[in-house]
Amino acid sequence: MKKKSCEVFLCCVWLLVGIVSSARAENEPAPVPTIAYTLSMPQPQTHFFEVEMRLSNMANQTNLKKFGYLDVKMPVWTPGSYLIREYAKNVEGFLALANGKPVPAQKINKNTWRIATTDENITLRYRVYANELSVRTSHLDMSHGYLNGASIFLYQDALKAFPHQVVIQPYTGWTKVSTGLEPVSGQPFTFRALNYDILVDSPIEIGNHRTFTFTASGIPHTVAMYGDVEYDEKKLAADYKKVCETAATVIGEHPCESYTFIVHHFGNPSGGLEHQNSTTLQTTREAYKNETNYKRFLTLVAHEYFHLWNVKRIRPIALGPFDYDNENYTHMLWVSEGFTSFYEDYILRRAGYFTPDQYLNILAGDINGIENQPGTRVQSVAESSFDAWIKAYRPNENSINSTISYYTKGSVLANLLNLTILANTNGTRNLDDLMRFLWNEYYKKRQRGFTDDEFKKAAEQIANRNLDDFFRKYIYGTDAIDYNSFVQPFGLQLVNVAIPNNQGYLGAGTTFANGKLTVSSVRRGSAAWNDGLNVNDEILFVDSVRVSNDLNNALTGKRSGDKVRLLVNRDGLRKDLTLTLTENPLVSYRFDIVPNPTSQQRALLNRWLYIQHSAGAAAEGR
Repeated sequence: MKKKSCEVFLCCVWLLVGIVSSARAENEPAPVPTIAYTLSMPQPQTHFFEVEMRLSNMANQTNLKKFGYLDVKMPVWTPGSYLIREYAKNVEGFLALANGKPVPAQKINKNTWRIATTDENITLRYRVYANELSVRTSHLDMSHGYLNGASIFLYQDALKAFPHQVVIQPYTGWTKVSTGLEPVSGQPFTFRALNYDILVDSPIEIGNHRTFTFTASGIPHTVAMYGDVEYDEKKLAADYKKVCETAATVIGEHPCESYTFIVHHFGNPSGGLEHQNSTTLQTTREAYKNETNYKRFLTLVAHEYFHLWNVKRIRPIALGPFDYDNENYTHMLWVSEGFTSFYEDYILRRAGYFTPDQYLNILAGDINGIENQPGTRVQSVAESSFDAWIKAYRPNENSINSTISYYTKGSVLANLLNLTILANTNGTRNLDDLMRFLWNEYYKKRQRGFTDDEFKKAAEQIANRNLDDFFRKYIYGTDAIDYNSFVQPFGLQLVNVAIPNNQGYLGAGTTFANGKLTVSSVRRGSAAWNDGLNVNDEILFVDSVRVSNDLNNALTGKRSGDKVRLLVNRDGLRKDLTLTLTENPLVSYRFDIVPNPTSQQRALLNRWLYIQHSAGAAAEGR
């Protein structure tokens, strides 16, 4: 073959090889992006976590080649705690590298860093200051490390749905890591998450904490105990098991393969925060020392555990997928948190930790809390839910007058809806049936949350009645609740047992510090409200008598309608005020059995309160 002919032949061969190779490449799947973090803590006394984030094979998903840069972000809030917390404020020392060499990076807004590169494999390094021990933040000191993922892990928007891996490098001498994340076999302290949402939803406890295990509903549970505290492990494990198994009966199936409790014990706890297969609980070191403290702790266990179903899976449509950059608004926190607050007590009643009378006293106490707060006539629970981002976590001296808790009022409304369902179905259904319907219809079948209207229709379907008035008056409105219309079918009546008297009421809350009695709150409609006593006024004299540390003593003997003169120090100036005392508006309710309850009323009462025998049981202790 001639040389020229040979060259032409070889060119054709290589062209054909190129075409085949190109076609094969088009058919091959693009490399899967990998997102991996390494978390170290070489100097825990400084409260800094050191984080390295490695992103690989990401060009096809991020349009990196097209734009010539990559944006990474830090969440501004964490699911379950509805307040913008600006976690990026704790990030420092941000460094981006490609092929081991620094590349330009700058912050373009409060929580976003832009890396100027077209390399699809980059490494980010940064430090996070962690010195706030709450369930919604992170904490590191010489005793332990605790992290809430939203406050530690940066994310890239286009890569959130891909698997994430975390390697924990504990401080020297620390031997335990407890988390709900899936461990990677054969790699110590290495965990993976199917996506960023799961990573963020899995807190991590690091140190030398004690742990114990138990099995409930066939599911292995681990309890990680941080803090210097004494407890009976056998009893505690048995009570955890009982609470968890009772909670699981509401829906009837368990969503987890395993579950982790992280429990912090210290002087100023902040409650709990739910996660998809774990929770963080914070309680006092005295939690297990007496029955009152212990039952209070068990209600916290029941509350956060029931969130496994309610919120983490049964949820308003606004609460997932999450927008980590902005508020996620919903009118339904009265269901997400309020119903969970209802079940925390109802579960303990069903498990036998509360007697029927104790349960009724808890409900009456919640009603007292609502009715003694003027804000219940100002803000509906739907508004309270929506405004959680600006009001619930930012109370001020006027909050009592302008807001209501979607936890407490939501819990009471859950109870009233439970009573409505029971009464209207002759005890054949209760609130459990509504929760099971939402679980099956929206979480399992439609694989999404429910809208406000869908929730109402579901409640009407289970209750077998129209609920327009209930929602208009009590959910979206602020009407006074006719409690007795709900409890009468159960043979009960709600009675105000506040001692009637004509003692005058001022309506000012006070604090005493550094020898000064200062106004801390003023109740709407009271004498203090009507006649101009202000928060931060220092009360000096009442009717020319020098006031010490107790304003009530100075008002002893005063009657409704009496006038009193107050001399106050307001911003360095003395002012004389004349106030006309009002009647005391505070109520104190309790439940009493109606005279001669019918057999139908007794049967419904027993069904409501899970009383296994009827004769006199509901009157226990009365």
